[in-house]
Amino acid sequence: MPDTDSLQNLPADLPEPADDGASDHLTGTRLPSIPLPSTGGGRVDPSKLPGTTVVYCYPMTGRPDRGLPEGWDGIPGARGCTPQSCSFRDHHEELRELGARVFGLSTQGTEYQREAVQRLRLPFELLGDEGLAFANAVGLPTFEVEGTVLTKRLTMILEDGQVEKVFYPVFPPNENAERVVSWLSARATE
Repeated sequence: MPDTDSLQNLPADLPEPADDGASDHLTGTRLPSIPLPSTGGGRVDPSKLPGTTVVYCYPMTGRPDRGLPEGWDGIPGARGCTPQSCSFRDHHEELRELGARVFGLSTQGTEYQREAVQRLRLPFELLGDEGLAFANAVGLPTFEVEGTVLTKRLTMILEDGQVEKVFYPVFPPNENAERVVSWLSARATE
């Protein structure tokens, strides 16, 4: 079983994902109305959120009490969900000051995600797309591991429910929040 430290630290030899063009269609897309279960209770519909929203999509968070899928570290872009979430946690106040709310999104169930919110002390909610309704409707890039379909790592900046900017591929994942802060800061000075 992985320990907490091994989930938070990235191996030095992780394979970098290539830009396969699978997110090219997203910029400018108005999101469909799909309320998603949230770790905060209830449902959140990203298409209905006013103002600026950052939604970072990730394959799956590991847990200290469970093993990772076979060959996980060898799949380009798979490893790093915990460091990415911690990065958004650590930059959360900066993002709020820039007028953005943050959500993480994966195909994991809400109960599984609640463990990550508590363990990692995340100050924002995680959204579950367990049935892939959102991923399929929006056309998020996915991959399959051990018979489970997971979203590829990407980050969308939404403005009033429309995709304004997409970061894809995201690598290394622990630098994603910093890049989002830089982009939002530059946009604020335009």
